[in-house]
Amino acid sequence: MVMFAFTPPHRFMRTALAVALAFLAALFLRPGDVAAQKWPERNVRIVTPFGAGGGTDIFARILAQRFSERLGQQFIVENRPGAGSTIGTEYVARAPADGYTFLMTSASFSFSPGLYPKLRYDPIEDFVRVSQAVSVPHVIVVLPSFPAKDLQDFVRLARDRPGDVLYASAGPGSAMHLAGALFGIVTKTQITHVPYKGGGATATAVMSGEATTAFNTLETVLALIQSKRLRAVAVSTRERSPALPDVPTAIEAGIKDYEVTGWFGLMAPKGTPAAIVEQLSRETAAAMQSPDIRDRTLKQGANPIGNSPAEFERFVRSDVARWTKIIRQAGIKLE
Repeated sequence: MVMFAFTPPHRFMRTALAVALAFLAALFLRPGDVAAQKWPERNVRIVTPFGAGGGTDIFARILAQRFSERLGQQFIVENRPGAGSTIGTEYVARAPADGYTFLMTSASFSFSPGLYPKLRYDPIEDFVRVSQAVSVPHVIVVLPSFPAKDLQDFVRLARDRPGDVLYASAGPGSAMHLAGALFGIVTKTQITHVPYKGGGATATAVMSGEATTAFNTLETVLALIQSKRLRAVAVSTRERSPALPDVPTAIEAGIKDYEVTGWFGLMAPKGTPAAIVEQLSRETAAAMQSPDIRDRTLKQGANPIGNSPAEFERFVRSDVARWTKIIRQAGIKLE
């Protein structure tokens, strides 16, 4: 006797519906979405346009380690310094938009359009934003014996002795250079820029008396301030730094138009699948709010952020426009 298997109608309908939905999903799924479902399948590069040891490199490595642990593939930091960060930045702008090359950059990204008239990439159009990892205040430092006891005294001294106040920077077009240039503009003082090779040399220059002051990012001089080898006059952000709660902001000290915020953040080449960008943004936010990384960040004088791609996009557009205007006003140009 021949036996026939019988499939109940309701089970048959459920199976048919599942097959149809799967077919439609495959039909309308974009190539980038398919790639994102499998990502990452191999090592991922995080390119930083600076040498090893600086703030950008430090936070790139912190995130790379966390991403490697969380996502099951190695995230490798690759340093490509040179030409005020434009070499490494252009390299990423030209990289395949496949989710395997990212840029970890700093506020220098916002300076480049104003500094380099022949820039070979568009900082707005050639990148998608992933997440701002941290923000960092600049801090005005002097020797503990410096006669000015607060920022108003500092400004009066600079006005009384035009050109005599020497401020050290990490080089022409660096964040420290522009922080000092903006200070001169808003306080109407003539302070003299003295470029050095790297941020570490600027602190040494102030401690040795070669320079009067420097506008360092806080993480580079916090230990020297805490050990009283340097004295902090003011911080550059709108709010005080948790790492230096007794040091006023420049705004509190009466310089209402002086605000400089350093930052480090992740970007990707334009066209990188949105699903990958969103995933890495979520991972960045989770990393920056994890107790160990958050505490480490705060101890270095930085503030953990971890915002969304849309929030970082708005911030970068505003920051590029602001610094381009300031650089033109200061008459600074680099070839």
